[in-house]
Amino acid sequence: MTDIIIHCAVALLFPPLLLGVIGKTKAVFAGRVGAPYFQPYYDLIKLFRKGSVFSDTTTWVFRAGPVVTLSAILIAVLLIPLGRHAAPLSFSGDLVLFTYLFGLSRFFTTIAALDTGSSFEGMGAAREVTFSCLAEPTLFFALITLARLSKSLSLSTILTHATSATWFASGASMLLLVAALFITLLAENSRIPFDDPNTHLELTMIHEVMVLDHSGPAFGMILYGAALKLFVLGAVFINVALPVSTGIALADWVIFIAGMLVLAVVIGTVESVMARLRMVRIPQLLVGATILSAFAMMLVLR
Repeated sequence: MTDIIIHCAVALLFPPLLLGVIGKTKAVFAGRVGAPYFQPYYDLIKLFRKGSVFSDTTTWVFRAGPVVTLSAILIAVLLIPLGRHAAPLSFSGDLVLFTYLFGLSRFFTTIAALDTGSSFEGMGAAREVTFSCLAEPTLFFALITLARLSKSLSLSTILTHATSATWFASGASMLLLVAALFITLLAENSRIPFDDPNTHLELTMIHEVMVLDHSGPAFGMILYGAALKLFVLGAVFINVALPVSTGIALADWVIFIAGMLVLAVVIGTVESVMARLRMVRIPQLLVGATILSAFAMMLVLR
């Protein structure tokens, strides 16, 4: 019961801090002080205290988009083990539900953007769906590879099975998976080099252009859902890349949180030293990530 309470507390309270660490890291590279680490929390509180404005052209789909998206990701959080502890919800085949929850959240975000009738948001929705179609096979191949190594179809077993012994036995496959999952992490969360979450140029936006008409609590749910999605995929990455288990519950939680903070610093560093890729280059990088995860799967299944 204690692990479940800690799991829920960390999953609900920690994600916005990742965005704060990323922003602070980028500010350091730019030679600026930057916003406080807790600025994302202040922004969310401000948005949830505001009212919402809805266009006359929108329907219930536009209002349901943020709610369904956030709900799907919240359920996905319960399927992921954190700190080498089993997830609160775990059953054989839950990896399929996990991937479809992300598909559901993306679907409602996309149709909510299309429901506005805006050509800009339609353009962003088309780009989002196109790039997601190229990123999802990477995640599928990675989960299949980890399932084969753990001989299980449950995420709790799959992600906690990755230990130092697994790395010694299948080091090449695990290294390929880490590279592929990191690329997918950046792509699925619309980070540089795939997208710039801070851009104000409509013609270059992907994810941000889809939420231009949202305001108040609805926009707050979208921002919180984005932070939560970064946390979930980051947790998957950390479980694979940092196979450390001390056997002490508190120590494992501390290692997990420290690993997530380091991951946020790494993402901020990548965004500081790289420029955004041209649109025609993004599919090439996503296909490359899929090839890496496919090679990892072939090495395990051979």
